[in-house]
Amino acid sequence: MSAVKSFLLAIDLSTRKRDEAAQDLMRVQSSHVFAQDQMNQLEFYAAETASRWTAAARIGTTPELMRHHYQFLDRLQHAIGLQQGVLANESRKVAQAKRLVLEAEFRLVSLKQVLKKKQIGLALIQTRREQKQMDEFAALQTRRTTAGHFSGNQL
Repeated sequence: MSAVKSFLLAIDLSTRKRDEAAQDLMRVQSSHVFAQDQMNQLEFYAAETASRWTAAARIGTTPELMRHHYQFLDRLQHAIGLQQGVLANESRKVAQAKRLVLEAEFRLVSLKQVLKKKQIGLALIQTRREQKQMDEFAALQTRRTTAGHFSGNQL
């Protein structure tokens, strides 16, 4: 029975670890979504700025204004590049967290399967033990009955 208790304890611990891994996955996925939203905002802002600039440049512009515009676009592209790095890092974190959840789930399923086999084995042992006791009791009863017949015949 202590083996079953040990497995139940291991299953409980494994369940908690799986749940923690799932919570970490949700947290990391949330960070990934946030990073993706920031990337979308940067890209939208860059496209919007470029289209506004194109419309404004048709009316007229100065070399100084064009230089500032290109510097701004360079900085914006740099920010997009940095955000792409953040997004790639978040994607790696999501993949790692998914792998950890999957490993924890496999471990939990394995422990449950081993426990089930152990319980089936213990139930089989108990059934055999009960059958042996019943057989011994039947044999004892048969001996008593047979002994009673023999002793009754001799009187």
